[in-house]
Amino acid sequence: MKQSPVIIYLQLRKHVKLPIGQAVRLRDIARVLTDAKLEPNLLDVVIKKPEEQDGNLVLIDMLQIIASIQARAPAMQVEYIGEPQVLVEMVRPGKKPLFLLFILVWLLLFFGSALTIMNFHADVSMQAVQVRIVEMITGERDEHPYLFQGAYSIGIGFGMVVFFNHLFKKKWNEEPTPLEVEMYLYQENLNQFVISEEYKKMYRAAERGEKEP
Repeated sequence: MKQSPVIIYLQLRKHVKLPIGQAVRLRDIARVLTDAKLEPNLLDVVIKKPEEQDGNLVLIDMLQIIASIQARAPAMQVEYIGEPQVLVEMVRPGKKPLFLLFILVWLLLFFGSALTIMNFHADVSMQAVQVRIVEMITGERDEHPYLFQGAYSIGIGFGMVVFFNHLFKKKWNEEPTPLEVEMYLYQENLNQFVISEEYKKMYRAAERGEKEP
């Protein structure tokens, strides 16, 4: 009686980061479900050894993974769930940010934000509006309503904290902030662009190989 092939189920990650020079193994790029006895051996299958000319972004698709798995276990049947490719970013060991650079960036952001808010208020004549509001409430005209302006400034800061759902490393709930959503969308678009470009390079390399005698 013919023995049925062993099935391995794969779910590729979208984007992974590995130290530069490290070989890409199956355990690094996918979740694996198969026979418990075979799984440890399959997880160590080397899918690709990135070289310097590959750059820092390496695209690995399902065909490469299937070929590598069947080279180790020819009778293995591969079934995948989700995306058919994974983008591997080769990164150098991280360095701690310089304290002076941190202070410089913080000052640029602080004064840049302050100037933006002040210029907006000048454009909409906020000073005159605040003077008029105070006059309507108190019945007296005050050209410099510092109490009202101070409360308004605190309110802007508090509103920004609530809007971005973040204070330093503290988050009020698990809901993503608008900035996190925009960064996620940017990363998704960037990944799709890189994947498209990498496929173009692969197709061009294949065409050149076919034309060569």
